[in-house]
This record gives sequence, C-alpha cells and structure tokens, in this order.
Amino acid sequence: MYSNKFNRFQRGSIAVFLLFVLPERMLAQCAMCRAVVEQGGEEVAEGINSGIVYLMAFPYIVVAVASFLLYRNWRRTSSAA
Repeated sequence: MYSNKFNRFQRGSIAVFLLFVLPERMLAQCAMCRAVVEQGGEEVAEGINSGIVYLMAFPYIVVAVASFLLYRNWRRTSSAA
C-alpha cells in the first residue's frame, strides 16, 4: 500500500527534476512537432491543431461534469436535511 504511493511520488519527483535539469530535452518534442508541421503542409497542421484542442478541452469537460454532479448531490443532501 505505502510502496505504491511512494512510487508515484518518486516518479513525479523525477519528472520535476528532469524538467529543471534538462529543459532542452523536455521541450524537444515541440521542435519535433514543428518540423512535422513544416514538412507536412496545411492538412497536417490542421490535424495537429485539432488534436491539441481536443487534448486541451477534455480535462475541462471532465471537471465541469464532476462539478455539476457534486453540486447536484450537495443540493439533494442539503434539501433532505
């Protein structure tokens, strides 16, 4: 039980450490995407932009739905009391 929590903490610590120690390596993926877009043309750029919007919007949708469900549950419990 405790080892699982420690392993998650340890992995997160390693990621943060690498972000500060090797920022060029951590940002290398941006250069790779840029190279693909420059070589691929407009259709590839539109596809990558759509993927970015999808990845950006999904967490907000999940948080909004969870907030709504929590609010609805809170309203039900407060009206029943």
